[in-house]
Amino acid sequence: MKTPGKLKFILWLGGAVLLLMIVMLIYQLMQSPSSGAIMTLVMLMVGLLLGGVIAFLASGKFSAQPPIIREDSHTIAESMRKVFKVVTAEGHFNEIYNYEETSRIFNFIPSKKRALVIVQAKILIGYDFEKFRWQFDAETRKLRLLEFPPPEILSTETDYKYYNIEEQFFNLFSKDDLAKIQQNGKKKVIEAAKKSHLPEVAAEQMRTLLSELLETKNITLENPSVIAESQHRVEYHPEN
Repeated sequence: MKTPGKLKFILWLGGAVLLLMIVMLIYQLMQSPSSGAIMTLVMLMVGLLLGGVIAFLASGKFSAQPPIIREDSHTIAESMRKVFKVVTAEGHFNEIYNYEETSRIFNFIPSKKRALVIVQAKILIGYDFEKFRWQFDAETRKLRLLEFPPPEILSTETDYKYYNIEEQFFNLFSKDDLAKIQQNGKKKVIEAAKKSHLPEVAAEQMRTLLSELLETKNITLENPSVIAESQHRVEYHPEN
């Protein structure tokens, strides 16, 4: 652990002053020896010892014993299941979220706290193939979609950067406030993603993927328009 710059300067200055005092004592001892020479010599030795300690501290070589850190963790898998979900679109969003809360101290004095938060999010949209329902005509080699699910927000990765946090002594941000801000900011990003062109891109990608997959088996998709219609009903399940 290195000594901070200001403290090191003070220690060096103290050591220089002490060294100057020692030189003056030696000079006086040589000029006028007396019965107090022994006491002066003792003081000189103590001064030298203190000077050595100060120099040792100022040199930055003194370090505390490093802490002993022990870490332990246990991972428990709650559940696992097979899924067939395909990501067909990825979007990156920046949401500027302004939070302001006003309260009154003693029901009289107004007190405000506010924060400006930039929410950066990566959102993945795709489809769950388990929800597909179709009918296949072997004679005409045509496949008709009976039920086609809407696109789902399969994953959200968010990062929060706080700017211009203002709070007062009697109205500080708590952990619950910050959790609420992050939760509301995430909701805003999800709503923005639903209203963006991302669901349209996801639906178009799914239509292309499904059509090309069926063409490899010489099968024609009879009603691809239902895929485009599904883009207006984006779903989001937080447990995903």
